[in-house]
Amino acid sequence: MSTAAAPVRPGVVLADLLPASRTRDIALVLGGAVLTGIAAQISLPVPGSPVPVSGQTFAALLVGTALGARRGFLSLALYAVVGMAGVPWFAEAKAGYAMPSFGYVLGMLLAATVVGALARRGGDRGVLRTAGTMAVGSLVVYAVGVPYLALATGMTLGQAVAAGLVPFLVGDALKAALAMGALPTAWKLAGRKG
Repeated sequence: MSTAAAPVRPGVVLADLLPASRTRDIALVLGGAVLTGIAAQISLPVPGSPVPVSGQTFAALLVGTALGARRGFLSLALYAVVGMAGVPWFAEAKAGYAMPSFGYVLGMLLAATVVGALARRGGDRGVLRTAGTMAVGSLVVYAVGVPYLALATGMTLGQAVAAGLVPFLVGDALKAALAMGALPTAWKLAGRKG
């Protein structure tokens, strides 16, 4: 029996291709949190917005997609809890929850879960599917982050959209393009090795 078909089996995410163990799962969850924390340090302020452009959203979506819903959720939950406890690994080396951009961290936690579930259904296996998965993940982040930004700053919802969504759309398209190339390629490489 050939194992080459294993990567395309429904219900499998990239992390499932590694030998199964509790140690693997713990390492993946920790690694996903650390990756997100490191990516968050790639951060640029956006004029007129309290929300910076950073790599954390891209990392969160990749973590969720590669690890699946459960491990993706746990990884981003660990990222959020450790950051709230004082480790300065949110964007711009911030920590805590008393910041206008904290809603995006909460949105990333939910988005990692959603894209992980979509990946289990093959949402990361082709270019168009990956684009759709990343778009859904980004929408989830904004659905939580933008209203939180409005509440935290006293902005109207329109002002929050202008400050916390519109400036990030081009960057999100670029991140989605990177994922559209990386994830299907990873599956192809995994299939060749299987």
